[in-house]
Amino acid sequence: MINGQIRDPMVRLVGSDGEQLGILPLKNAMDIADEQELDLVKISPTANPPVCKLMDYGKYKFEQEKKEKEAKSRQKVVEIKTIRIGLHISDHDIMYRIKQAIEFLQAGNKVRTNMMLKGRENAFGDKGIEVLNKFAEKMTDFAVIEKAPYKEGKFINMILAPKK
Repeated sequence: MINGQIRDPMVRLVGSDGEQLGILPLKNAMDIADEQELDLVKISPTANPPVCKLMDYGKYKFEQEKKEKEAKSRQKVVEIKTIRIGLHISDHDIMYRIKQAIEFLQAGNKVRTNMMLKGRENAFGDKGIEVLNKFAEKMTDFAVIEKAPYKEGKFINMILAPKK
């Protein structure tokens, strides 16, 4: 709450540089804020009496938005890249998929390995989990298993994260 939105009869006033100005009636606090051409901002509404501070609210709000934007720009967004593997994948094809996964992991992304079981392959879910475990075994130098192979309907998924 700022300026005219504050309705408390008495407030504890803190100056713009942090010094205590004491407990004052709201009218006197508003007069001091007008003299210094600053806003009266309620910073602690639950205190008895509420604590208000003299500050340039527009400048304060701008600096807060600037800090948030800067923090957001520094964040690294981790993407999850998907690699699809078949149940009857050949050795050469699995080596190619490993090469792809290593590139994704070195870029800092996670890798979801996805296997879709079609038709009668659904009965061989254990074999699919074995294939994904072999895939993960060959990736031990570059990745850590974040989520072990698990069956979800007709899909078997596994998530690998880059090794730190």
